[in-house]
Amino acid sequence: MKYWKPRTGWLTDGLRWRMPLVITVALTGVLCVSGCTQNPYLAGPNAWQTQPQIATDPNQAKLTELQRRVQLLDDNNRQLHTQIAQAEQQTQVYRDELALVRSQLSETAGELERSRLAAVEAEQQFRGLKASTQKRGGATITPNTNLQALARGLNVGKLSVIPDGDVLRIVLPGDQLFQPNTHHLQPQGANLLDPVIAAIRSTFPKQRIGIEGHGDGGPMTGGQYSGTHQLTSAQAVAVLEMLTARGGLPPHQFFTMAMGAATPRYDNSSAGGRSANRRIELVIYPETF
Repeated sequence: MKYWKPRTGWLTDGLRWRMPLVITVALTGVLCVSGCTQNPYLAGPNAWQTQPQIATDPNQAKLTELQRRVQLLDDNNRQLHTQIAQAEQQTQVYRDELALVRSQLSETAGELERSRLAAVEAEQQFRGLKASTQKRGGATITPNTNLQALARGLNVGKLSVIPDGDVLRIVLPGDQLFQPNTHHLQPQGANLLDPVIAAIRSTFPKQRIGIEGHGDGGPMTGGQYSGTHQLTSAQAVAVLEMLTARGGLPPHQFFTMAMGAATPRYDNSSAGGRSANRRIELVIYPETF
């Protein structure tokens, strides 16, 4: 019996050229299995969909908003506390200023009352002097009614001479006489008094003369006196000492009066008015001694 035998020659040759093709197809399949999942064209249906966003929790959003509002309220509260503290400090400043003003008003009222009492006492003394006919060394006190005529020829330098009823007033500027808020004379103060001393000696040797101290009622700073009444009293006494010690005039010819700020001649609302109100007035009476 004859068996069919394939021809090994052509089979062997056919396998020889087909083997590279089989290997290539197998490798291609392996690569597709392992790498085609990265290809968007071969990926599943979700590859073309966008990633879903994380949903926001509404409760968390509300909590964040509440925290923001609480922080804002805290900031406002701190600002209000700061403003309240500043207002309290300013209020205390106003209270202190009010207390100071009240103290100054009380002091001014006291000075006015003391000046009024001093004026009343001086007026009583003057009336008693005028009404009496006291004799001193055989001389009788008699009025001299010719003061106006005597004043016409009076030479007291640049000082003002003011007729006032039956008396004459010689005005000496306090700022030229004294150092500020003291009874100490300025270097030129003595020169200011020299023509006054000469006029009294020559024209009014027997007239009674009052020395009135006047102030402006302003604050007392830089001096030793706490009130205008005390200051004007010391200044009047200082002028008396100059007239008697320097000028050699008789002490019993004079008397002093502290007027304080009770009788201003000018408006104290201006610096010039206050300066003019700080003065010494020598009041020449018609009575003689």
